[in-house]
Amino acid sequence: MPVQLICASHSPLMTAEMEESQQGVQAQFFREMDQCAEALHRFNPDLVVVFGPDHFNGFFYELMPAFCIGTAAEATKDWHFPGGPLRVPRDLAVNCVRHLQSRDYDVALSHAMKVDHGITIPLFKLTGGLDRYDVLPVFINCAADLRPSFRRVRGFGAALGEFLAGQGMRVTVVGSGGLSHDPPTPRIDHSEPEKTQRLVDRVTPTQADLDARENRVIAAARALVQGGGPCLPPDEQWDRDFLDRFVGGRLDAFDTMSDAEIDRVAGFGAHEVRTWVAAAAAAQHMGNPQTQVRYYHLVPEWITGMGIVVGQA
Repeated sequence: MPVQLICASHSPLMTAEMEESQQGVQAQFFREMDQCAEALHRFNPDLVVVFGPDHFNGFFYELMPAFCIGTAAEATKDWHFPGGPLRVPRDLAVNCVRHLQSRDYDVALSHAMKVDHGITIPLFKLTGGLDRYDVLPVFINCAADLRPSFRRVRGFGAALGEFLAGQGMRVTVVGSGGLSHDPPTPRIDHSEPEKTQRLVDRVTPTQADLDARENRVIAAARALVQGGGPCLPPDEQWDRDFLDRFVGGRLDAFDTMSDAEIDRVAGFGAHEVRTWVAAAAAAQHMGNPQTQVRYYHLVPEWITGMGIVVGQA
């Protein structure tokens, strides 16, 4: 069946008009994303499946699933992105969950999913909006300790791809997140009680809360450009090693990757590459597209090693 794969880093700092640390790097990323968007529109998918993380805007420690599929979803307004509903085909989402359960993946189901920039950035950049195409939103826990293993993520993606392969649809599969980055996200075992409580309680942040969080990230990015903390710098060698294995289709090579290694070398945000592994595993079951790296560069002002990988079959 026709399948298109697009895996791309996201950084909300791309909306903050950060001064470039290296001339032309940001513009090149946007050009490549524009070309991916044109390719998506030419492909004209019946369905866009987005594997994405959340940054404690829609999912909280009050009840943190490893995986969740939305039968209905609405975008939060973090980083001043427009809110609003996604166009989710409800029956297909429910049937997808049934299939995953039949394959021993007890995925959570949400009839009112909240998705933040981890899913909305690729939708806006690749499709031009939240509701231009039918979208299946697939959450993978990447930000909250403890996370699903890479082996489990790969199997989950493959099982979802098995379901999609039987639907007779043209499908674009998107993996959103990574590569190496270490944003100043509070962690439940290393934060003051008031910050810890924000990670637990399912409370919609006010605009003032969002602004304060975003200003903290902007300040950390500017400090990183100047060689300061608190964030680890993105790691080019780690990123390139990941990309080499990824485009080689050796997804099982990530099964032994540990969270401790990612924290130490690539940073807390690099756990988001789980979305790439799941997306690629799904695509392999739908047509096994040959992949290529369209873009890679360290972008310190975005705190991130930014990458784009595409494929089509």
